[in-house]
Amino acid sequence: MNATADPRPELPLTGLRVLELASVLAGPQVGQFLAELGAEVLKLEPPSGDVTRTWRTAAEDPATTVTAYFSSANWGKRSQVLDLTTAAGRATLHQLAATADIVLTSYKPGDAEKLQADYATLSALNSRLIYGHITGYGPTASRAGYDAVLQAETGFMHLNAAGPGQEPQKMPVALIDLLTAHQLKEGLLTALFRRERTGQGALIEVSLLDSALASLANQAATCLVTGHSPQPLGSGHPSIVPYGTVYPAQDGTQLLLAVGSDRQFEQLCAVLERPQWAEDARFRHNPNRVAHRTQLEELLRQRIAELPASSLLAALEQRAVPAGAVRTVGEALAQPTAQAMLLPATASVAWPGLRTVAFRSTAWPVAAHLLAPPELPAQPAN
Repeated sequence: MNATADPRPELPLTGLRVLELASVLAGPQVGQFLAELGAEVLKLEPPSGDVTRTWRTAAEDPATTVTAYFSSANWGKRSQVLDLTTAAGRATLHQLAATADIVLTSYKPGDAEKLQADYATLSALNSRLIYGHITGYGPTASRAGYDAVLQAETGFMHLNAAGPGQEPQKMPVALIDLLTAHQLKEGLLTALFRRERTGQGALIEVSLLDSALASLANQAATCLVTGHSPQPLGSGHPSIVPYGTVYPAQDGTQLLLAVGSDRQFEQLCAVLERPQWAEDARFRHNPNRVAHRTQLEELLRQRIAELPASSLLAALEQRAVPAGAVRTVGEALAQPTAQAMLLPATASVAWPGLRTVAFRSTAWPVAAHLLAPPELPAQPAN
């Protein structure tokens, strides 16, 4: 055994080579995920750069090419400008693809073929290539996919309204993009496993539409089973009460309950010093609580308003009743339990990043540092 060998296990995707032609959020999230697990990710950008380099909040430097939005999905990568409308740009892509393991794309149907960046072209150069392609509505639909539009079209905005008849609300993060990224990760990892057995690459196609529909979960099942579309309940739950509703405590802190069983409801009533509620026929079992949602939530609202948040949360935790305080994003990121999910700042980027890998294993380490989100490289001289 070499005494100078590094005893630390390497990241599981060390040696994997990834070309990222995707832009905005879904594809780049997958690229950062692979980078956090050890892959070498090269982001290939058009001369104008990834469009999210221009999506600045009012508080950001108007000259920066590393915006907050761009940095949310581009840690751990190197960047290269590549103009695929030119023969030289296409030749460079083909040279890189010949030795790559994964290519990530998010072209509208037909565009990749025009740029000679499609699966058929690149896999002919590299039979082991795994090609992940994101579209809005599937590989044959020319319509461009945008997260907000998909949230509207797949029921998410309707369900996210404050209540029946209230204005539909978009989720404050690009939820459909993130759900699509997860679907593509799963497809790529499945393809990598298959390649270990067969030696063959694969085309993995995922759409925002299918990803959104797959994520409707119990809301879709309710519609399919009952024949009735679920109606918005604000943050409430259609089949569990009290679950998701927010109640102001005595000091104004907003508290959320997630009581999923009759036993938990009994413990809640004990903490609130209202044990009779757990014996009330209207509330004894969850179906009864669902049927009498309005009455129960009003009782809870009145009682919780009489109690200080900190002592109430402590008592609920002691009795294993799921509950928490509503926090801002800043408050959530400042919690001690959140620190392991933050990437350390670098010499070129003064702020921390947010990890995309949330799982841990005893078989490999967590990436301690990643390359900072890259500036847009200077364009090569003609």
